[in-house]
Amino acid sequence: MKRWKLLAVASLAISLSACSMLSQKAEKDTTKTAAVETNESAESLLKKGRANSASGQYEEAIKNFETLEARYPLGKFAEQAMIESAYAYYKFDEPDTALDTIDRFSRMYPRSARTDYALYLRGLVNFNRGGSILDKVFPRSFSDLDAVRKKEAFHDFQKLLTRHADSKYAPDAAKRMGYLRNSLGESEANVAKHYMKRGAYLAAYNRAEYTIKHHQGTPAILDALKVKVCAARALKREKLASDTMRIIQLNFPENTKFGCSY
Repeated sequence: MKRWKLLAVASLAISLSACSMLSQKAEKDTTKTAAVETNESAESLLKKGRANSASGQYEEAIKNFETLEARYPLGKFAEQAMIESAYAYYKFDEPDTALDTIDRFSRMYPRSARTDYALYLRGLVNFNRGGSILDKVFPRSFSDLDAVRKKEAFHDFQKLLTRHADSKYAPDAAKRMGYLRNSLGESEANVAKHYMKRGAYLAAYNRAEYTIKHHQGTPAILDALKVKVCAARALKREKLASDTMRIIQLNFPENTKFGCSY
């Protein structure tokens, strides 16, 4: 009996020793793996982030870029990681975080060679933000989006063209500005039409005047002139209506016949 007890104790001791050795080995392997991950170079993290971003794995790309920034905040790759994380956030449908990251980049690296890209990206984020899944099912006119965001996008692109006229992003920014200019004019004309529908003729007239004054050269001018004529007639201001009608006849002779039912 005593011999059996001794064998049992010995067997238990051997088992415990084996478990301890396995545990120590697993701990060493984990520590070794963590050390390898911790020692991953900034260049390697940047490459991983770019690869993930290129393949549409934006969440993983963000992790790579932010890990790089955290481990190597003063390194030469941190600047690139920050602006590329802003793009990843933009593509990951996180516009507010993208804008915050761009603004942080501009503050930290005011003399960066990528300042033009930062301005372009900021404009792009504002240009495209505001859409939702409903827009894919029920498409809407771009002019129906938040005018404040469109104005921000316009000013972002304008800054790019003013400060970096030779930037490779300038031609696309200029095209988007033209589109935004037309869209903003259309938005203002739509507001004037809305006032006409509500019978708020003075408000409609004033909004049409504003559109004409601030959106010269856009297709919205014709709509604004028509609203101005109709609003003036509704307000019994026939001279104003006649004067505005002459402007339409001179500049848009093919559009002189129109109704005032909005």
